[in-house]
Amino acid sequence: MLSARKLGAVTAAATAAALMATAGSAAARQVSHDGTHLGAGADVFVQTDGLTGNAVAVYDRAGDGTLTAAGTYPTGGNGGQLADSVVDHLGSQGSLQYDAAARLLFAVNAGSDSASVFEVHGDQLRLRQVIGSGGSFPVSIAVHGNLVYVLNARDGGSIQGYVLIGGGLVPIPGSKRSLGLDQAATPEFVNTPGDVAFSPDGRQLLVTTKANTNAIDVFAIGSSGRPSATPVINTEPGDVPFALAFTSPDQVDVGEAGPNAVASFRLSGNGTLTPIGSVGTGGAATCWLVDDGPVLFAGNAGSATESSVLSAAGALSLTATTATDPGTIDAATSPDGHLLYVQTGANGIVDEFRVGSAGSLTEIGSVTVPNAVGGQGIATS
Repeated sequence: MLSARKLGAVTAAATAAALMATAGSAAARQVSHDGTHLGAGADVFVQTDGLTGNAVAVYDRAGDGTLTAAGTYPTGGNGGQLADSVVDHLGSQGSLQYDAAARLLFAVNAGSDSASVFEVHGDQLRLRQVIGSGGSFPVSIAVHGNLVYVLNARDGGSIQGYVLIGGGLVPIPGSKRSLGLDQAATPEFVNTPGDVAFSPDGRQLLVTTKANTNAIDVFAIGSSGRPSATPVINTEPGDVPFALAFTSPDQVDVGEAGPNAVASFRLSGNGTLTPIGSVGTGGAATCWLVDDGPVLFAGNAGSATESSVLSAAGALSLTATTATDPGTIDAATSPDGHLLYVQTGANGIVDEFRVGSAGSLTEIGSVTVPNAVGGQGIATS
């Protein structure tokens, strides 16, 4: 992947300036732990998307998978709400991302047009940086190696690239790309881009546009970390592609809100997507998608259910449908794949499940995240 040397002299100057600013303000930005410390361990992070102050709530995970509150940390920015949205104010997936290699947590501040970077120390966070998102209303983040891309939803949508150096983000000159979406399309929450994700090899960057153009845009990522000038646009008329997941190096799976389905595609080196298969979820408003090996979990906001889908050589089959609290949105699995945490936006509740054979789910509990109604963003360590 990208090294600092490959960015050249222009980026080096930007890097030095950004890191000096980060170092100079790190002490002021540090946030103290405000909950009961239960010891460093595996944790779950939940973004509140508070409109007057965004925050990340941290939960300790017990041996049986149940969660206990361990503290709440302001992001240094505000959350936001797209017009007409109800249970998911950002209308997106991936607004909170954990980088296990760097032990960093990335969050978007949609209402402040910024992104926050936290150091993760067990169940404690330290805010290292708040940086502009390069556009309006950031909703999703993608991380691969030392490259980070932020997806902005408003003003026609855009992506902005960064290189991760010394625990901070430095904008990559010339990496911003406009998506050219119709800014007047309504309702806003289904006509803004939904997800940004790297291909497993980091050579391509995918963006879903939902109902605005019903397309998945694929940018090639060069050795400089910059995307191609224009993307390959893969249209899915009426399918409303929302969320992305990968179950193999060249298979991308998509949550489609139009037909309430999960679809699989073969991603080629030139950016084109070839359909492999699809399966209905049996739910309503199928949007979010998380992979757990060969199993995919799809969140159905309109029916308050989580669908389990098994992928076998691209062929998809529905194996289970499990009830959740109202407003099923984003989800995250534990690193070992044995647990699933489902974020539900109607009441700000995270449901806890044990994962069984073929993605069967057994509920083991739930927690209510303070001030998180309509909030979106969940990650695990």
